[in-house]
Amino acid sequence: MLVGIIADTHDNIPLIREAIGVFNREGTALNLHAGDFISPFALKEFGRLNTPLIGVFGNNDGDRDHLMRTAAEMENIDLRGDSAEVEIGSMRIGLVHGHDTALHNVLLEEGGYDAIVSGHSHRPLIGRSGTCLQINPGEACGYLSGTPTVALLETERREVRLVRL
Repeated sequence: MLVGIIADTHDNIPLIREAIGVFNREGTALNLHAGDFISPFALKEFGRLNTPLIGVFGNNDGDRDHLMRTAAEMENIDLRGDSAEVEIGSMRIGLVHGHDTALHNVLLEEGGYDAIVSGHSHRPLIGRSGTCLQINPGEACGYLSGTPTVALLETERREVRLVRL
């Protein structure tokens, strides 16, 4: 199965739409957002996805109650708080924003996950810690790096590729 991975959208609507286009064209079965949507109007854009999105909060997501209410009104959005556990295909995935390094490290070292998906650094990372795959899709907003990216995870092969927006 193919999973779309995005983080740090920071209200950049044109690039959110571009990322959604990538996920829809690639035929993702599920999409993960590792936080920093920022505003409910940005979250609403993800209603354009053809498949579900599971997301967590980032450190810049301000009005969390409003974001949760907005997500509850949308059929394909599941906003889970500060962390989430997702099982898709043969993989068990931990999803966090990454600003809480203690939480991130505990999940990585003791969570028994096949992969940990995070954001926050605005820099892409695809690597391993023991048998656990680490995935940071980089920033979708492009504000800090000037290079907006998302990632695609093929769960059967456990391969990840970055896609530049």
